[in-house]
Amino acid sequence: MKRQVGLWIDHRETVIVFIGDEGEETRRIESEMEKHVRFSGGSRSEEGKADDQRDRQFTGHLNRYYDEVVSHIRDAEAILIFGPGEAKGELEKRLANMGLGGRIVGIETVDKMTERQITAKVRRHFRK
Repeated sequence: MKRQVGLWIDHRETVIVFIGDEGEETRRIESEMEKHVRFSGGSRSEEGKADDQRDRQFTGHLNRYYDEVVSHIRDAEAILIFGPGEAKGELEKRLANMGLGGRIVGIETVDKMTERQITAKVRRHFRK
């Protein structure tokens, strides 16, 4: 049996479900991203510089987070990606840029799910 992976992802966390010959395994990766960006006071020009700096920090943080997710799923032969926001599309682009886009078997928009719901969804998808 080939190694199959389904994952629920947003900017704050990823739940990865691995299905293979040895059974199922679930792994959670936290991005440690703040829920809301905090803004500091200052003049207009300082605010613009601070916004640019926060954007760069946010992008850098997301890049490290996505790299960690990819390191866990790199050897999967089939990848199902689902989640509520933009993170699934951003991960899809990253995988495509790394030459792994052909392994993606589906991308779906879904709301927040429990770990049990995520596992059940991945199991249903790959056990068809």
